[in-house]
Amino acid sequence: MIVILSKGITGRDRALIRSWLEERSFTCREQTLGDDAVIGAAGKGTADIRELALLPGVERVAATSKPYELASRETKSADTIVSVSAAPSGPAVKIGGSRITIIAGPCAVESREQIFETAARVRESGAVLLRGGAYKPRTSPYAFQGLGMQGLELMKAAGEAEGMPIVTEVVSPELADAMKDLTDMFQIGARNMQNFELLKKAGALKKPVLLKRGPSATIEEWLLSAEYLLASGANGVVLCERGIRTFETYTRNTLDISAIPVVKRLSHLPVIVDPSHAVGIRAMVSSAGLAAVAAGADGLTVEVHPKPDTALSDGPQSLYPAQFERLMRDIEALAPVVGKELLRTPRPAVLPAAPSPAAGRRVPGGPDTPPSGAAEHPVAFAGESGAYAEQALMRAFGEDAPRRACPSFSAVFDSLLDGSSAFAVVPVENSLTGSIHENYDLFLRYPDIALAGEIKLRIVHCLIAREGASLDTIVEVRSHSQGFAQCGDFLKKHHWVLEPYYNTAAAVASLLGEEGADRTRAAAIAGEAAAKAYGLHILKEGIETNPLNYTRFVIAARKGENGEAPAPPSLGSVRANKASLIFSVSDEPGALFACLKILSGRGINLSKLESRPIQGRPWQYQFYVDLRLPETGEDFSRALAALRERTGDFRYLGAYRGAV
Repeated sequence: MIVILSKGITGRDRALIRSWLEERSFTCREQTLGDDAVIGAAGKGTADIRELALLPGVERVAATSKPYELASRETKSADTIVSVSAAPSGPAVKIGGSRITIIAGPCAVESREQIFETAARVRESGAVLLRGGAYKPRTSPYAFQGLGMQGLELMKAAGEAEGMPIVTEVVSPELADAMKDLTDMFQIGARNMQNFELLKKAGALKKPVLLKRGPSATIEEWLLSAEYLLASGANGVVLCERGIRTFETYTRNTLDISAIPVVKRLSHLPVIVDPSHAVGIRAMVSSAGLAAVAAGADGLTVEVHPKPDTALSDGPQSLYPAQFERLMRDIEALAPVVGKELLRTPRPAVLPAAPSPAAGRRVPGGPDTPPSGAAEHPVAFAGESGAYAEQALMRAFGEDAPRRACPSFSAVFDSLLDGSSAFAVVPVENSLTGSIHENYDLFLRYPDIALAGEIKLRIVHCLIAREGASLDTIVEVRSHSQGFAQCGDFLKKHHWVLEPYYNTAAAVASLLGEEGADRTRAAAIAGEAAAKAYGLHILKEGIETNPLNYTRFVIAARKGENGEAPAPPSLGSVRANKASLIFSVSDEPGALFACLKILSGRGINLSKLESRPIQGRPWQYQFYVDLRLPETGEDFSRALAALRERTGDFRYLGAYRGAV
């Protein structure tokens, strides 16, 4: 059982609890689980849990039906997010939650040139953790065993150069102490999954651990190995499915895709997949990796080598850098479908990028500096807790990002202008109902606000109500007008009164104010997160007319001195690939065509062109334009300069990293 201790418990009460348990033949081990200090009580002892819960200093007692108590979801219902950082004060890479984390690198460190080149290539493609073996357990005693501590030092240096924490395999308890200051995350390999002395030693060093599943291990055995690590004090455990041994011989192992949802139901620990070892054939790695993401994996660890054909180990399963880049693009496209976002982290600053003549725009790929105090200020969104905008915010900035809920879109922009928010997340377009013109118009009203990024969120609408309500008791349904429009076919089947609200989550919150008979007469349309936020019930899920229902959110911020908004910390110096403009043209034949010719002549592709009436000027129109940036900033700068001369009311909204 797990005893969760009260905050501020005294040493005397802590000793009393341990003594009480030990008198009843339990073995006690203290550790921290999330934000809670806990005592794990194992053994064949017996105790009255009600009596234990009454002891001073006991917050609650969690008794599980599983032998892996600390790893069990019965003990902790919320998903654990594991942080890995290269330094205590450095930016952390987080594994778990709403984002997909990619670990990449060679099977083994072979030379300085090899590990530095690989680190640079995988970082450029979007990997955030560097993998590689310094000590390699090999089946043959004559195979390459790794460079040892020299290889680890090279890998650490490569990771620091690219701003990536490193993860490497520890193969014996004796080496763990020597490696602890050079690695940021220990990996326990498949062959060592049940090396219990190694598990205890690695856990005691209080670092995060990546635990691979053994080639013949059951899921319960795998989770019990995680229990060893947690019980020994590991600072977070990430489970890694890497294929199991079966009778099949066409692949190196058999990737157990079903293990991902099974483990996520049994345990709160994040689960990633190693498709390289699972299939062992380069041509199949990307397909297996995408399947893992679709099945709910929190990330992948992928072997990449600049010259796989000459690799000293696992060359046939290592991707070329170009193949890895394609895989990353595919993951970025797939992520919104499964309700996640690809995690990106800031790269270390290099030489300052030269300012561009085009309104001082950020040169694609150049370093960005967030505004002073950006880390302390919250991110603004319109609505209540559980709103879709809040979900997009967490995808972009992380689950623990400070945030400010605003009553309206204009209040969101005001918070950016007065400095009370560093960034904001606002919707601008839905794939079913089109543009959200109110927010486009706000960018015109607030010329000091610019675009800094983009998030694409899949929208799954639910019909939400109080306990006891049913489709037959409902008389009135509340939601945002966009929610009604996106669920039109479902609503046509019923004769409910529709009451618009400024936000879907606010509509859900309003249900809590209903009492008596009215409790079951009203329902709301919103997302699952809103139902959970207010403890309400989902009567029907997926009621949107078209399942291909996505909303495009933009990240906005106040412009810096160069006329650009700073990139969010989660994007850092990731290359901008998109820009947005607003302009009007004169009322003459070919005026718009001339503007488009300026762009096409420089190889700039449009992804959106929409006309809107100009407020206060009847029968005159302006155009909203989204475009893909060319490879060189010079072409874009010249195109902007030409457009400024050819158009009226020209407004440059910013360059940013666009969603796929």
